[in-house]
Amino acid sequence: MSDSTGERVADWADGRLGIYGLGRKYLRKVFPDHWSFLLGEVCLYTFIILILTGVYLTLFFHPSMNEVTYQGSYVPLKGIRMSEAYSSTLDISFDVRGGLLIRQIHHWAALIFVAAMFVHMMRHFFTGSFRKPREMNWLFGWLLLFIALFEGLLGYSLPDDLLSGAGMRLIEGMTLSVPVVGTYLSFFLFGGEFPGTDIVARFYSLHILLLPGIMAALVVTHLILVFYHKHTQFPGAGKTEKNVVGQPFFPVYVAKAGGFFFLVFGVVAAIAAIASINPVWVYGPYRPDQVSTGAQPDWYLGFAEGLVRVMPGWEIALWGHTLNLGILVPFLAFPLWLVLIGVWPFIEAWVTGDRREHHLLDRPRNRPVRTGLGVAWITGFLVAMAAGANDLWATHFHLSVNAITWFARVALFAGPVLAFVLTKRVCLGLQRRDRDKVLHGRETGLIKRLPHGEYVEVHEPLPREELFRLTQHEEPVALAPATGDQRGVRPRVRVALSRWMYGAGARVPKPRPEELGSGSSSHH
Repeated sequence: MSDSTGERVADWADGRLGIYGLGRKYLRKVFPDHWSFLLGEVCLYTFIILILTGVYLTLFFHPSMNEVTYQGSYVPLKGIRMSEAYSSTLDISFDVRGGLLIRQIHHWAALIFVAAMFVHMMRHFFTGSFRKPREMNWLFGWLLLFIALFEGLLGYSLPDDLLSGAGMRLIEGMTLSVPVVGTYLSFFLFGGEFPGTDIVARFYSLHILLLPGIMAALVVTHLILVFYHKHTQFPGAGKTEKNVVGQPFFPVYVAKAGGFFFLVFGVVAAIAAIASINPVWVYGPYRPDQVSTGAQPDWYLGFAEGLVRVMPGWEIALWGHTLNLGILVPFLAFPLWLVLIGVWPFIEAWVTGDRREHHLLDRPRNRPVRTGLGVAWITGFLVAMAAGANDLWATHFHLSVNAITWFARVALFAGPVLAFVLTKRVCLGLQRRDRDKVLHGRETGLIKRLPHGEYVEVHEPLPREELFRLTQHEEPVALAPATGDQRGVRPRVRVALSRWMYGAGARVPKPRPEELGSGSSSHH
């Protein structure tokens, strides 16, 4: 194709799609560079891997609970009655060329996808990138994580093996625990008495159509808002709230991203080829009268499993209805624990009164309360997840399962409090260390004797870039005394929360003069 022909094709496409204008505006958009930004790319690439492998698996999977007699190549189960869903899963694993590898890539990619989103969200939380104007993008990312948990549960349940059936039994129990309408919801979900005959087909439709479509739309929206708001960056020389220092999207970032995609795909494929996961042939087909030993969900649902195991089996009767609190409380606590982290941007903005735009990231040590609360949230999550394997802890370490359960009950409440206190103290200690380094320089390990006999350690002045990094954060200022219109109950509560949020000294950030609008006071 000659150059003139290529130009004509390009002009034709640009006249109808506006490609040239869009490319000129966005292809040269600058993105900052930091290793932690790769976490978001891992999320995106594992999502693409899930779609690619999922399409392949749909060609061979039969989402039906109709009973068949297995006649495949796996001899131990030959002649056993099972559902079509389980039989087709065995066929994919043993009879379809490359089927087992694709299955394992799909499952490992799902685990890594959720883990990467979890760590990616924590990176945003601890660095404060969720602040204005990115609150909605934080919600989109949080909603992606929330949907991914249920998407993983649906995919985990499709093979209709004994392990996934135990998870379905737990879902039925949680559905039945809903007051008044629980029985109706269970019959609607399972198409009759558990396990019914329709649940696999229904989960299949949700797993390959509805939820992936919603997630794909959220991913696209998430990326569009990243372009629109510009990428956040860590403070450094030449970096301000009004610029971005980095490399252009094309060709530098595109080349790096393309190589990183194949690196992620290769790592996931290598893990899938080496480490077995979800060997459904070991568990056998699902039977309502059996349960597999050591039944454990995927790691991201261990939190919900742990809440059920640590909750006492309490029941109360109200107005002729029995409330099974042993299931109902965990059923409500699981989403509420996730909602706490989802609404945090709005809570912090309300408490601090900070309505400014932020494009520079925080160092976690400079926000000790936020960092402490984040570590406390993670601590509660990890305690509940560990409690979801209380039987395995007991058998592997020869401990009492009751002692482990009681320890988890106490740690579920005491652990986050202790984690918050320790984390806040560590952050304040790191702040003091940074202050000493700025004032006195870096310790060199060299000892010098002064003329009068005193021995002192020689300190080396910090480079200007390091001084800038340690001192770039806002210096909080003392709160102004309450005025007449601030003496109500709600303003007093906000002032008290602001003092707690910013630590000792009752201090909040002082806005820059250019950021104050007309008629604004000198303090937030």
